[in-house]
Amino acid sequence: MKRILLINSCVRDESRTKKLAMYLAQRIGGLLEEVDLKSCGLMPISNNALKMRDEAAAAGDYSDEYFKYAKQFASADIIIVAAPYWDLSFPSSLKVYTENICVSGLTFRYNEKGVPEGLCRAEKWFYVTTAGGFIGENNFGYEYINALFTGLFGMDKGIFIKAEGLDIIGADIQDIMNEAINNTDKIYDRLFGK
Repeated sequence: MKRILLINSCVRDESRTKKLAMYLAQRIGGLLEEVDLKSCGLMPISNNALKMRDEAAAAGDYSDEYFKYAKQFASADIIIVAAPYWDLSFPSSLKVYTENICVSGLTFRYNEKGVPEGLCRAEKWFYVTTAGGFIGENNFGYEYINALFTGLFGMDKGIFIKAEGLDIIGADIQDIMNEAINNTDKIYDRLFGK
């Protein structure tokens, strides 16, 4: 059974982004694990955390509870990032999460030439977002996560799923969400077969 990791950076209880991400997770099926970033208590990396992380990497000992998110991320078969489009990017909790999972020896390593090599096993990953306005060329959230996941973690390019224009006056929210669900179904059929 596939292990699906849902990284949920949604703040609102009735998040449209989370609804779309959950729809995708249910279509894929498997063992779903969710990291709810609004309640998991992750903090930005401190000097002490950097020292501890470096010492653990040097010793090859990742038994500290601190490393649970990096281990979970590295072992997931499929990753879904649920990230609402905020301020041309995503909520800051997602950046804090990525800082905490960038662990040399767990999610990546450097080869003898100093080039990062990914250690994550995810076959596919998805970036799911919704926007009140239109994203256009300013897709900095997806671009950042894609660069990190491909460049450091060694994954293939992510699949981008969106619903946008949801808060424009006169927008038919249900129609926009239905279109996003239909597009998600097409992506699922293309990647996983009917």
